[in-house]
Amino acid sequence: MKEPLVAVVDDEKEVIGVLSEYLTLRGFKVKGFLDPAIFLNFLEEELPDLIVLDVMFPKENGFDICKKLKDKKVYADIPIIMLSEKVEEQDKVFGLVLGADDYVSKPFSLSELQARIEAVLRRSSQNEEFQKITVGDLIVVDNDKHEVRVSGEKKDLTVTEFKILECLSLRKGHAFGRDKILDYIWGDEKIVTEQTVDVHIKHIREKLGPRAGSLIKNIRGLGYKIEDTP
Repeated sequence: MKEPLVAVVDDEKEVIGVLSEYLTLRGFKVKGFLDPAIFLNFLEEELPDLIVLDVMFPKENGFDICKKLKDKKVYADIPIIMLSEKVEEQDKVFGLVLGADDYVSKPFSLSELQARIEAVLRRSSQNEEFQKITVGDLIVVDNDKHEVRVSGEKKDLTVTEFKILECLSLRKGHAFGRDKILDYIWGDEKIVTEQTVDVHIKHIREKLGPRAGSLIKNIRGLGYKIEDTP
């Protein structure tokens, strides 16, 4: 079985060293980068399975780097876990809105970070039971290719956004509470608040466009569902 490649981008040499040693002993390949510019050059040669990205750098912050990666199709599907000493909820939400898949506050437990890495990698796996789900005459959720198309046009969703749309589409017309959506994505390893679901739904609707986005319905006091008609 292939060892997942994790890229750790942090301006603290000690953080890179500790993570490299810990994760390598647990079956991961790790490449560390103190300089984001060197990391971006590395991506032109090899794509990691996951990126652990610090927020604070002397010249460019991690939020900007995350946005750059998610704006490029070739990198958009690489899961990103952000690290930061900032613990405010708005910072976490901002990172998720930009397309990060998780946000971990420093200082952190190594075992917890490992669990989060493994959870995100599981979510990005394409080994699901179905291949395609069609919603109305607009949306096609293609798990085999791990992509979503609206009227034939590919839409670039993050791994988390894809999983939320997949969850709703598997049972069209069924109302899902926010907690149930989190259960589908994270299982027993839920590590974000239920309000995070609202942020992701907003992002999904924007990416799908007004007509297709309207197929996702708000269920007041509960959560969301998706239907074949607006």
